[in-house]
Parts: sequence; C-alpha cells; structure tokens
Amino acid sequence: MTILLDHGAGGAKSGELIKEIRKILGGAGNWQNSGDDSASLALAKMFSQKSDLQKQNILLTTDAFIVDPIFFPGGDIGKIAMCGTINDLAVMGGRPLGIALSIVVEEGFSKADFLKIIKSIAKVSREAGVPIVTGDTKVTEKGKLDKIEITTAGVGVAEKVISNSGAQVGDVVIASGDLGEHTVALLSERFGYRSKIVSDCQSIAKEMLAIGKFVHSAKDPTRGGLASNLVEMAEKSKVKIVLDENLLPYKKQTSALAGLLGIELFSFASEGRFIATVSAEDAPKVLRILQKFNPQAKIIGKVQKPVRQRGGGSGVFLQTKLGSLRPIEMPNGKLIPRIC
Repeated sequence: MTILLDHGAGGAKSGELIKEIRKILGGAGNWQNSGDDSASLALAKMFSQKSDLQKQNILLTTDAFIVDPIFFPGGDIGKIAMCGTINDLAVMGGRPLGIALSIVVEEGFSKADFLKIIKSIAKVSREAGVPIVTGDTKVTEKGKLDKIEITTAGVGVAEKVISNSGAQVGDVVIASGDLGEHTVALLSERFGYRSKIVSDCQSIAKEMLAIGKFVHSAKDPTRGGLASNLVEMAEKSKVKIVLDENLLPYKKQTSALAGLLGIELFSFASEGRFIATVSAEDAPKVLRILQKFNPQAKIIGKVQKPVRQRGGGSGVFLQTKLGSLRPIEMPNGKLIPRIC
C-alpha cells in the first residue's frame, strides 16, 4: 500500500490517514482544540500561581527537515524533526510545551514507511513529554518531491532565557558528549561505509533543564557543527574561545571518516548534543549532572578575554598539541547536504 494524492486532498482519504496519525501520536496533553485550525493552551493551568506565570518567557521555534537517507542507524527523519525542534527550545532554557507537525509526502511513498516515521515521532513525543498538538499533511504528485519533507514548530516557556551571546570571560566550554556522530551515521549509510557508530539524535531537554540555572550560553551543534556554532557564540559574546586539542570530543572513527572524505571534522553535525559555557566554579557540579546522562560529557575549552594582537582577537582557536593557536573559522563553501 502506498500514499495516494487522495490522502492529501482534504476528503475522505485524508480523514482516514489523519485518524491513523492521531491514533499513533496520542493525546495533546493540556492543549485544547487540537482538532481545530489552531491548538490552544491556557498557561494559567501550567502554573500554580499567577506570579509563576508572570515570570515565564514564551519561546517559539520552527525548522524544516529533508534527510538523505530517510532511515539511518539510530533514527529517521521523524526522530530528527522532533528532537531538532525540542532541542532548539531546550538550549535556550525552555521547557517544551507542544509541537506543530507538518508533513509533505510524495505520491507513491510506502505507507508502511510513512507510519513507521509517525511511530518514531510518537516515541520521541512520549519519552520527552512533549505532545504534538496540531499539524497538516499534504501529498504532492510523484516527481515533485524527493519522498518526504517534515516541518515542525515548537513552543515552550522559560523563566531564564539562555542566549548564545552570554558566554563570559572565565567560563569553561562543556560538550554534553562526543560530537559529530549524526553526520557519521548518515554518511556511512549514504556511501556504504562500514561503521558501528549510530546517530546521536535524541532530546536534550532533560539534560538542559537539569543544568539550566548554571548555564551562561548554549548551542546544539547541528548544521555547521562545532565550528559554526562556537564561532557564532564567540562573535555574539565578543569573547575568545580556546579549545584544547587533547580534549576534542570526537571518537577515532568520526575523525577517520572526516579524513577519508576530506571534510572538516569541526563541521560534523550532532542532533542530540549541546555545547555550553558555565563558570569554572560551577563546572564540576555541572559535569557531575551531565555525566549521569552521558559519561562522555567533558570540558573541551575555555573562554578568554580577546586582546588586540595576533592569535588573540575574538573568535575560536585550537590550542594544538605543539602549543600553537590555530584559528577555527566559520565553515565556507558547500557543506554536507541533507543531513537534517
């Protein structure tokens, strides 16, 4: 059985498919009107007192996902779509409240694969405690789309908003685990490269909520990897970030694949990790918390004051094993396509 144009035309077939989707995804939590044109949430129901409500900031994010291959070791396009949106809220200190899910699927796509993706979405939703509260499904003619595209929007609340411009001189840089494994999993599957590494795709909401009060800045290093995200953090914070080559958070197999394909290791993306800056004083307790989630969490660098001299300005630098400072620049040119 395959997806037909009728499944996206708004008639009886559409209704049947939507009923199947809703059955898999489950309830909408505290949200109301999820069968209408817009879902609604009474924020007062989420908090015990009016004063609690007044302390909250609303967060809203959206992202579109096109992935090749659609299924890969450790996940699929549905899992990435959910985790990516949840994580964008989490790194800003947000508690995710609900997700809007929009799917465009090509005529002739396997219905069994389609429902497998929906089940993957539902699994992340249940485990993270973030309901899918509204959405849309469209079917396009065969040849007008490469199989499937998913767009998600997420809303959350945060009492303390964490900005990626908040890195402070004297902070240390912490990685929540080894990086780049999402890229390794997709490229290995795409090019038939034998690897035991699976995608790091997962929700980071529980980790971030556990350490949020200590965090000055945070990013989830998806597209552009560590390089792009740390450079952005350093530029916005007007600081110098120095990574230690002896502490780089990459497995040997990740580094090997980067070398084999001639791709800059620091541009390898993750879908279930984050980088954060915290004070040196708070770092030990933050690491103890994070290592309960992932034993590979560790300090990878430090935040310094930029000075006007060679190798000393704002930006990101690598302290090499030989003791020199090598600048890490924002990735240029064609980056790895269709990994998220």
